[in-house]
Amino acid sequence: MSTPTPMTLPDGRRFPLLTGGERPMLESWLDFQRATLELKCAGLDDAQLRCASAEPSTLNLLGLLQHLTEVERNWFQRAFGDTRMPPVFEEQTGYRLSPERGIEETLAVWRREIARGREVCADRSLDDVGRIPDHNPWAGTEVSLRWVYVHMIEEYARHNGHADIVRERIDGATGV
Repeated sequence: MSTPTPMTLPDGRRFPLLTGGERPMLESWLDFQRATLELKCAGLDDAQLRCASAEPSTLNLLGLLQHLTEVERNWFQRAFGDTRMPPVFEEQTGYRLSPERGIEETLAVWRREIARGREVCADRSLDDVGRIPDHNPWAGTEVSLRWVYVHMIEEYARHNGHADIVRERIDGATGV
C-alpha cells in the first residue's frame, strides 16, 4: 500500500486521508475536525467569542472550545490513564467562562490537552482498552481506543455544526 499524500485546503486545513491505514485515517479525521473548530474561532474578538447562539441558549464559541478541551482530557487521558484527573477548567463540561480567560489562553490549554492525549495513547493499539471515566453514567465500562477515536470525531463534528450556527450569527461567515 502506498503512503497517502495529505491534501491541504485553501484555508490551511489538512483534508482527511482518503486512503491508508485505519489509525492514520482516524487521526486525520480527528485532526481535521479540530482544525475546523479552531478556524471557526479565528479572527474574532473576545466579545464575539462569548456571543451566545440564540436565546435561551448560552452556547458560544469560547465555551465550545473549553468543552472540547475537557472532552480531550476525558477520553484520552482519563479513559487511558488517571480516571480521577480534575477538570481542566472550573467544572466538568467546560462551558463556564471566566472573564479573565480569553482565546489565546484557551487555545494554549486546548492544544496542551491534545498533545498530552497523543502522548498517553501513542504506543497503544486501536484494540487497547481503557475505562469510561468516573463522572459518566457508564463509568468503569471498558472502551477501546478505536471507539474513542470514532466518538471524538463525532463529538467534534456535532459541535462544529453548533459552531457554524454561532459563527454565522456573529459575522455571517459560513461554509467552514
